[in-house]
Amino acid sequence: MFKKILIANRGEIALRVIRTCREMGIKTVAVYSTADKDSLHVKFADEAVCIGKPASIDSYLNIPHIMAAAEITNADAVHPGYGFLAENAKFSQICADHGIKFIGPTPEMINKMGDKITAKETMIKAGVPVVPGGQGLLESIEQTKELAKVVGYPVILKATAGGGGKGMRMVWEESEIEKAYTTAKIEAAASFKNDGIYMEKFVEEPRHIEIQVAGDQYGNVCHLSERDCSIQRRHQKLVEESPSPFMTPELRQKMGEAAIKAASAINYESVGTIEFLVDKHRNFYFMEMNTRIQVEHCVTEEVVSFDLIKEQIKIAMGERISGKNYEPQMHAIECRINAEDPYNDFRPSPGKITVLHTPGGHGVRVDSHVYAGYVIPPYYDSMIGKLITVAQTREEAIDTMYRALSEYVIEGVKTTIPFHLQLMKNEDFRKGNFTTKFLESFKMK
Repeated sequence: MFKKILIANRGEIALRVIRTCREMGIKTVAVYSTADKDSLHVKFADEAVCIGKPASIDSYLNIPHIMAAAEITNADAVHPGYGFLAENAKFSQICADHGIKFIGPTPEMINKMGDKITAKETMIKAGVPVVPGGQGLLESIEQTKELAKVVGYPVILKATAGGGGKGMRMVWEESEIEKAYTTAKIEAAASFKNDGIYMEKFVEEPRHIEIQVAGDQYGNVCHLSERDCSIQRRHQKLVEESPSPFMTPELRQKMGEAAIKAASAINYESVGTIEFLVDKHRNFYFMEMNTRIQVEHCVTEEVVSFDLIKEQIKIAMGERISGKNYEPQMHAIECRINAEDPYNDFRPSPGKITVLHTPGGHGVRVDSHVYAGYVIPPYYDSMIGKLITVAQTREEAIDTMYRALSEYVIEGVKTTIPFHLQLMKNEDFRKGNFTTKFLESFKMK
């Protein structure tokens, strides 16, 4: 049993980890930047250590400061949350070198899945379907043009070290190659300090469906069903749900088996997510693996009644997973409530929350770190919180979500609540007729 866990993160995920640790009888240490001194994760942790100025590079990405905080508080484990250092193999290794358990996979596992080219090669060897495309990095514009002719347009250029849409460019015809190649490399270098890019066939009318997995130190791997994350804007997820309205029992079995193959191929240890693209014919292709807890883990927790953070901690302590593959028993939907203006191209809206009323009632969960008087800083992700509803059917979950959104009051900043309210009433969304391109034609009223 860990005696004390330092949470190397901020906001709602830090608070989420603190809650599970408290239930398990484990002490917690919060780290915070000067901009986050009034955040709830700082107030609710057993101890708190300031690790730097507001900029992430000076605080939440500052490994020496975080390790110093762990040492002076005698923490015996570090939970990285998501984002920041959660998939940083160097940080995982430094924790191990200092005798502090990193609650997540080993550096080797992170490296195998962190680089997209290496991950794709690993999946091919494991027999997991991958998107057709080149097998290596693109070295020149001419090579890119030749490969695109072989793969067939449209194609997509992707950063090998990245995610979240950074260093990614769609190419519909040869005349667009030069500009796409150049801008993708520049953006990849700026975002990840690695300008390597590769090519894949663009899957038209795709769904983004991911499988939650868990693996222990003894080679056991199981999956906990799927999440549909197709409602996204510029490759950033806005709504997630489980089960997917596009799923069939046969497809779930096939994708679950593929996800277990993928995790087993690297002897995966911890909880993680295998992300797939699924075309309109229900062919699925490996996209990437996230070797961490996901923002949207809550929907899985609600449909299988399972604490994924607790499982993550127990795996890190050397316990075995059950080995059971879980089926969704309910339907859950999550709306990300961000401090953004949906009427103004989702422009960030940092500032002070003057009035706050969170919804409640049967089937409603709110994961958030804000309160009335809290100032949303401009330095980090704009998430205010996550609103999750759960019910027996998808229709009931949507209706509960609309009701909950209607009573969610946040004043002082612009939020994405109006967008979600309109989405919940959209006929195509309610019927499950959407792809990752859905929001390109969605207009705010």
